Amino acid sequence: MGKTISCSVLLALVSCFLLQFGAALDTITPSKSIKDTEVIISQNGVFRLGFFSLANSSNRYVGILYHQIPVQTVVWVANRNRPLKDSSGILNISDDGNLAVLNGKNEILWSSNVNNTAPSTTTAQLRDSGNLVLSNGDDAGSSLWESFEDPSNAFIETMEISTDVKKGRKVELKSWKSIDDPSDGNFSLGIEPFNITELVIRNNNQLYFRSGPWNGNIFKILMYTDYLDGFEVVADNPQQPDSMTYEFSNESMLIYYELDSQGKFVEREWDAGKGEWSKNYPVIQIDCDVYGKCGAFGICDSTKEPICSCLKRIKPRNIEEWSRGNWSSGCIRTTLLQCERDNNNGSGAGQGDDGFLEMKMMKVPAFPARSSIINGECKDQCMNMKNCSCVAYAYDSGIGCMVWSGDLIDVQKFSTGGVDLYIRLPSSELDKGKSSKIIVITTVIAGIVVITISALFLWRRMAKHKGRNKKRKQIKHQFCSENIGENSIGVKLQQLPIINFEEIATATNNFNHAKKLGQGSFGPVYRGTLDDGKEIAVKRLSKASGQGLEEFMNEVVVISKLQHRNLVRLLGCCVEGEEKILVYEYMPNKSLDTFLFGMEIMEGRRYLGHSRQSDFRVRIIFKE
Repeated sequence: MGKTISCSVLLALVSCFLLQFGAALDTITPSKSIKDTEVIISQNGVFRLGFFSLANSSNRYVGILYHQIPVQTVVWVANRNRPLKDSSGILNISDDGNLAVLNGKNEILWSSNVNNTAPSTTTAQLRDSGNLVLSNGDDAGSSLWESFEDPSNAFIETMEISTDVKKGRKVELKSWKSIDDPSDGNFSLGIEPFNITELVIRNNNQLYFRSGPWNGNIFKILMYTDYLDGFEVVADNPQQPDSMTYEFSNESMLIYYELDSQGKFVEREWDAGKGEWSKNYPVIQIDCDVYGKCGAFGICDSTKEPICSCLKRIKPRNIEEWSRGNWSSGCIRTTLLQCERDNNNGSGAGQGDDGFLEMKMMKVPAFPARSSIINGECKDQCMNMKNCSCVAYAYDSGIGCMVWSGDLIDVQKFSTGGVDLYIRLPSSELDKGKSSKIIVITTVIAGIVVITISALFLWRRMAKHKGRNKKRKQIKHQFCSENIGENSIGVKLQQLPIINFEEIATATNNFNHAKKLGQGSFGPVYRGTLDDGKEIAVKRLSKASGQGLEEFMNEVVVISKLQHRNLVRLLGCCVEGEEKILVYEYMPNKSLDTFLFGMEIMEGRRYLGHSRQSDFRVRIIFKE
């Protein structure tokens, strides 16, 4: 019994000690402050609060850091604009119940700056979410101040970026001045409740980036859908301020977002294998993402060079600046809308109505007005707005109709995603577009027809040439193998060129009478010219000659062998259907018979007789 009581007392004492130790580990109280080199750590050791310095600087700051990451990673800074110059700093709960950073001279460098009616019971606890919460114990632990409501440049899980119009309060990120200086930089990121809620980045309070309107699921221009994984946006709810937060279901992922000193919204994911943070850029990746890059009525397309151009049928306002790559002046209409002419009672009144030019996959312009009417009525709504005020419209199922008045600013062309944007133009300008389109289409079609005909002609010519070669081989094979059979002379004849009948007909101008040189018992002889310019004499077997294939072959065999430097040379032959043709070398000075029969017979014999037998391919016997 005594031992049991003793053990119970011991256990109670240990529990009390652990509770007190636990309270001291993650909490600052009026009686417990932290000095330089001291820290408090969240319950599960995720974050720590303490003093730190940055690279290339001896200044000391109080901030919240990831505790289990070996690389110093700061997510919140208290005295970012008033650093400590030495290690004499202290973080405590002051007499007025505020959390404060003091230097060695007891000067307040930073304070939570809230009204606290019960300072003696105030505590500041660092939670595992990374949120430092100042609360009053006498008020059921309600929050007086939170670091999540006064963020630095980091956006971590469960934190909310918000805008409360009723209270006039904004929670937004503020960039650092540089990587080594956490004081306020030029850029801020927050939620803007325009006519339709958007996420924006400002540069010195000037709009620098806009996400496009929130449609209930996504910000309409963000092409990177992974960016919204785990995100939740509250918008268009009269009972709640517009806000954005995120929380990942996969607890193994360690990701946070940072607005860097260059105005880029960076996603950082811890890579345990490499021991470093990897970087991704969900937004602000290219020049076209910068607000109003191409000015009013300009369109930005990162796939083109230059990236800026005017919307169709609209011209640069300042051509000289535009040509130098300064597009800020934007573009201007060169033709009034028909409704503007009508309102001005101009000479163009009554010449037709305005129409709309469709542009697909676009980032919608800034500051749209919205209505809940269905898609088919958006055009009518735009056309019927008073004073010709509507210049464009678009439709999204989550938003409804969006219409624009005045200048169209921050228009961007996407390769995927976006919405279809309809730009209002005079009908005359649309007709020009149609005419130009018809001309382009006609030109393209004509070009295709010409190319097709040319290709067909070339194909036929190649096929015909291939057919000629094939037919030539067939004729040669038939003539030399089937008709001559096993005759050894016929086999040798295969070396004699076979000339296509069509080539011969072309060479002789279809055996034109003007090309005729003469005629013998065999048939007529024509003069011709081959494609290579070589002149030939064509001997065409006459159907009335009575000479058959056998006689023709004999002549071919004999003449092909009986070739002499002083005799006409046989160049080739042709056998196609009933056509049998011999092709000789053309003799411009006529043939030998002119000389033989124009001289004494004996002189002619002597002319041949004096020729050496070696000059002939076959032996010749002369007989009286």
